[in-house]
Amino acid sequence: MKQTANKEAPGARPAGGRAGGAAFLLAQLGSHAASKFAARLAQLELIPAHAGIFRILAATPAITQQALATALGTLPSRLVALVDELESKGLLERRPHESDRRSYALHLTEKGKATLQAIGKVAREHQQALLAALSEDEQAALAALLQRVADQQGLTRGVHPGFGNTRFGNTGRDEGVSKRG
Repeated sequence: MKQTANKEAPGARPAGGRAGGAAFLLAQLGSHAASKFAARLAQLELIPAHAGIFRILAATPAITQQALATALGTLPSRLVALVDELESKGLLERRPHESDRRSYALHLTEKGKATLQAIGKVAREHQQALLAALSEDEQAALAALLQRVADQQGLTRGVHPGFGNTRFGNTGRDEGVSKRG
């Protein structure tokens, strides 16, 4: 069933004749975008948290689990289950850290690097589908405005705030610490 452009919920009484304020629209679109992105990633047998991990590993090879958790704004114990899962799929590997034998450095495997490319393709397709109603110039202007708001709110660039959520990484398994980061 295809949705129409100006569809309102039955019985909705928009304030001032508008369908919602900017904050509501951001929340509505954010939820919709996250859901659609998760569905696209599911085709790769991944979840959005995995994509965030890949993004940081690509930018910071050999990062420790502790540093990755800090970059993502989550507890290291919450990250373990996700790293374990990606390692079991052969997408990343833990190697002894060069300068700290108590820690592991995380590295993408060749399969992981190919998966990173697939995630990038999914992300580009997702953005294109989500912003299809806007011209390229409008998309750039929207991104610049949203970045200003995100910066003013103190959000970390490139890191989804959902990583700090207490449900982050819930894969249905016990999330206790199994390997030191």
